[in-house]
Amino acid sequence: MAFANFHGLQSLRISSWECIFNPVSGSTRSNTSNNRCSSIKACIKKPDHDIHLESKINSVLESVKWDEKGLAVAIAQNVDSGAILMQGFVNRDALATTITSKKATFYSRSRSTLWTKGETSLNFINVQDIFLDCDHDSIIYLGKPDGPTCHTGSETCYYTSIFDSLNKPEVEENNLALTTLYSLESTLAKRKEELSAPEQGKPSWTKRLLLDDKLLCSKIREEADEFCRTLEESEDESRTLSEMADVLYHEMVLLIRRGLKFEDVLEVLRCRFTQSGIEEKNSRKAKSLK
Repeated sequence: MAFANFHGLQSLRISSWECIFNPVSGSTRSNTSNNRCSSIKACIKKPDHDIHLESKINSVLESVKWDEKGLAVAIAQNVDSGAILMQGFVNRDALATTITSKKATFYSRSRSTLWTKGETSLNFINVQDIFLDCDHDSIIYLGKPDGPTCHTGSETCYYTSIFDSLNKPEVEENNLALTTLYSLESTLAKRKEELSAPEQGKPSWTKRLLLDDKLLCSKIREEADEFCRTLEESEDESRTLSEMADVLYHEMVLLIRRGLKFEDVLEVLRCRFTQSGIEEKNSRKAKSLK
């Protein structure tokens, strides 16, 4: 588990071979990336490196500027899409539990107890990294959600636009807080849903692409070629950006056509971070031979 700006602390990763004690059953189990101990103190035997890890975690906890109630704000963010999932409060124990369990854990001010997101719904947020802000009084849990984060069933807890309310007070509409890329994806998904409805007038370009696989694939090849030519023919930067936008749009239409999300692509890329490009390509060849 890598941390940023922790005064020289570079890594807080927990080894995958560590043996964890189950206080409920009294048995042991092998530790995996998605099955961590709820506390460092749960280990049967602490090797020197575990003691050193606990010391480093304590140093991290000491570096946080807790408020007068011993709390700090924690924001959960999707590691792939960048979407802000939710916000809660944490104390020392909640942050320590998140570090060791890799599950986003918060402190309930109303119940005065720790709670792990997903303990009831099973929609856990699997934490990949944790960041402190420059003042060390705000925390980001960067993770991958197992399902909708909001108790309403929404993907995130942020779907009420103030600007929409000001501009269209008579319309009650829930719009997720989306960045440019995901706003585009949302629009494309709506066009696909509209295909089943009777068409009024000429179909949009997006609908034409969704209805014609041959046209869609030919446009992707065409746009990719034009994108490459901006380099080969030393065209200006604006042309490169414009052609890249065209490539991205058409490729996203193909993803929607296949029922896939761009977030799925980003997850594949993230999984390749620790693998060289040569190794990754060779692994593809090995799979194709099976």
